[in-house]
Amino acid sequence: MPAELDAKDIGILQLLQHDASLSSADIARRMNMSQSPCWRRINQIEQTGLIQRRVALLDRNKLGMEVVVFATLNLSAHGRQNLDEFEREIQKFPEVVECYTMTGIWDYLLKIVTRDVRHYERFVREHLLAMPLIQELHSHIAVTEIKNTTELPLATQL
Repeated sequence: MPAELDAKDIGILQLLQHDASLSSADIARRMNMSQSPCWRRINQIEQTGLIQRRVALLDRNKLGMEVVVFATLNLSAHGRQNLDEFEREIQKFPEVVECYTMTGIWDYLLKIVTRDVRHYERFVREHLLAMPLIQELHSHIAVTEIKNTTELPLATQL
């Protein structure tokens, strides 16, 4: 945790990451602060870049996006140019909601969200396997979602 953050800052961040629509007055009331100092803290936190953006979290199931796949893959070549090219290309696909470089036997881990298994299969065939850089791809379809949160464990980092 950066040294500049105190317990009040952590509390403000916890409230915001739980509900970004809270007003500074709401946050101040919950933090037992007056509104002006609370607003200044929020503004200062935003200026440091700790808050990247405020978003609405959508219910993917209600939107008909029922399949979550974790795909592990290896590239056919690992030069810097190939890595950069793959990373540029993978960002073009809205189905890929997360992409990570990995240690161990896989080069990348992708989190992919689609309507159904057929849509996923079409996406793999028409896009991922069409990329000459991908040598090996393994799909792991999530069956039951047990936990899914965007909230970082701030309180445990004090």
